Amino acid sequence: MTSRTLLALGAAVLAFAAGTVGSDALATGGAAPAAAAEDRSDVADPVQPLIRVTDRELRRVDTVELDAESLVLRHADDTVADVPMRDARSTVSLLNRLLGTPSRTQTAVGDGGACFPAGTTYTWGGAVRVAALRTPSAVGNAVEIRVLKDSVRGRTGDRVELTGPDGVQVGDDVADEIATAPRSDKVSFGSGDSRAWQLLLEAGWAPDEHSTGDDPTGDDPRAEHDDAADGPTHDTGEDAQGTNGVSALTNDTEVTVIGSPMPVHARRSC
Repeated sequence: MTSRTLLALGAAVLAFAAGTVGSDALATGGAAPAAAAEDRSDVADPVQPLIRVTDRELRRVDTVELDAESLVLRHADDTVADVPMRDARSTVSLLNRLLGTPSRTQTAVGDGGACFPAGTTYTWGGAVRVAALRTPSAVGNAVEIRVLKDSVRGRTGDRVELTGPDGVQVGDDVADEIATAPRSDKVSFGSGDSRAWQLLLEAGWAPDEHSTGDDPTGDDPRAEHDDAADGPTHDTGEDAQGTNGVSALTNDTEVTVIGSPMPVHARRSC
């Protein structure tokens, strides 16, 4: 894999999806980061009720699915909880109860990437990572979520499956999906034997209608992708923030990360 491909993938993961962090989050500067798991009142709308799930219901959860605008806890085909990504408090609380105590990292603006907001990042078993934003983004999400493995051990010791929409998991080969997806739903990185992809799995998070569309840094890694493979990105008709939603990043055609929000064809870095 070429250094350019590695740089592109690294930027997409570390920056937590360039184009989704609102200007309010970036403007906080020296503001205190989001509180730890024991006190999450400052990373959620205080008037929004915490989603209630009983311990008995939570013990039945065997799958966590990351969708475009929510995190869904399931037992077989039944939905135990559908947690909107506008509700950081419920997201972190339920994952704590389901998966146990996470590792926590306090972040300042710019830590981990140009668009990384101030806040707290929670990671469970190296498999699920949630960034609780200090201030909700322009499109309203209060968390950004990355799935890094296909399963994680829960608090009870049982394995919990981790998926994206339609059961897509880290480690899956999505060559067929890449081949049949419209050009507007995918971006290629690198070339030849070093190709990797970002594939939109489900759209969501409408772009900020007040966005200027300017790229403040001019260093969007997508600008140098191989147009011969999936066509030009500058003529798609998409907003400068691209089509947002839940996406899969691949190494060649194998899924390595599933994340939301994570736009395709974004033409600005923040």
